[in-house]
This record gives sequence, structure tokens and C-alpha cells, in this order.
Amino acid sequence: MTRRLIFSFMILILLLASANIMAQRFRQVNLEKPPLPKDEAEKRIMEVTEELAAYRGRMQNVPPEDGRLLRLFAEATEAKHVVEIGTSNGYSALWISMALIKTGGKLTTFEIDPDRIKMARENFKKAGVEDIITIVEGDAHENVKNLEGPIDMVFLDADKSGYPDYLDKLLPLVRAGGLIMAHNMRSPMPDPDYIKAITTDPNLDTIFLHMQGAGMAVTLKKH
Repeated sequence: MTRRLIFSFMILILLLASANIMAQRFRQVNLEKPPLPKDEAEKRIMEVTEELAAYRGRMQNVPPEDGRLLRLFAEATEAKHVVEIGTSNGYSALWISMALIKTGGKLTTFEIDPDRIKMARENFKKAGVEDIITIVEGDAHENVKNLEGPIDMVFLDADKSGYPDYLDKLLPLVRAGGLIMAHNMRSPMPDPDYIKAITTDPNLDTIFLHMQGAGMAVTLKKH
């Protein structure tokens, strides 16, 4: 091996090591800050979400960063009607409600577990948003048939094998320019048919966010 080749090889190693160090430093930088309430209504909701954060492991709630995504997209699209599949104890619904109190919208959320519904109702009342949220108890696969459009945004966070069926039934009701957001794109993953449906349909456009965690798919129904 020539001296020039050895020198070039050493330079390459140094460059790779430097790039790795920079990448590690970049990963450690977190520019996000906790959200700040704009008014008393937001403050009241945030106080409840902070209380519920402790139950995330038991209730399988979305992490706060995904809750913030839901609020951001609901408010950015000026959503008037949001549909959620999988209420749990109401954690994600509370994030969505922060947008809906600004847009004058309503949330319809579906849950099959009576105990979770009871908890959610208490949390909605505590947060002062019970008047803008309707909980539908029972099998969402059947109950969504009673919905009417237009729907501005859908959030899927229930049985992962059921995502394709929810998409089939709800997509026709979603307005052009509306969104379908689905949790657990990485862990636990939904039925592969759902991924195929939202990534191969020319009428849809999908991006995947927060894939370092559970993962969120954001699908636009094109105009």
C-alpha cells in the first residue's frame, strides 16, 4: 500500500469519525419546548393532559409529541368535525380539543371499553370540553357507519388490524383537503394493507412522522 493511499485512508477515517460525532451531537439537540397555554381554556386542558401523562404506559396513550401533532394539524386545517377511533381515557382527544375550542369544531370519538369511557368523560368534564366531544360506545367498525360527512380529520388509534376497514369506511366521508392520521406506524405496526392503501393511491399523499417512536402517518385526501 503506497504512502499516498495510506494517507487518503486515514483522512477518510477521520472524516467518518467527525461525521459520526456531529450526528450524535445533532441527535442530542432538542429544540422543542413544552407548549405554553395561550389562555385559561388551554391552561385547563393542559393541566389534565399533564395529569394523564403518568398513565401512558397503562392506557397506551400517544406520547405528548404526537398529541401536539394532532392539535397542530386540527387547528391548521381549521377542523370543524374530527373523528377519533380509540378514546382510551381521553388523552389524545384533549389535545384535539385544544384546536377545536379555537375552530368552533366538534369531536366524535369511538370506544368499546365502558371503563375507559367513564374515565374519559370525567377527564373531559375536568378539562371543560365535555360539550364539544361526543363519545360513541361499542364496536367502532359498526358504529362509524352512522357517521355523516364532511369529516375534516380522522385519527386512528385502535385495533391495528382494523385500520384498513376504518379507512375504507371513513375515507369517503373525509372532505377534499382533509386528513387521516394514524398512530403506531412503527410499533406495533398496523395491517400492511393499510400502509399499501395510503402510499399507493394517487388520490392520497402520506408522510410519516416521529418514526423514532411509535410513528404517525399523516395522509392528505387530495383535491
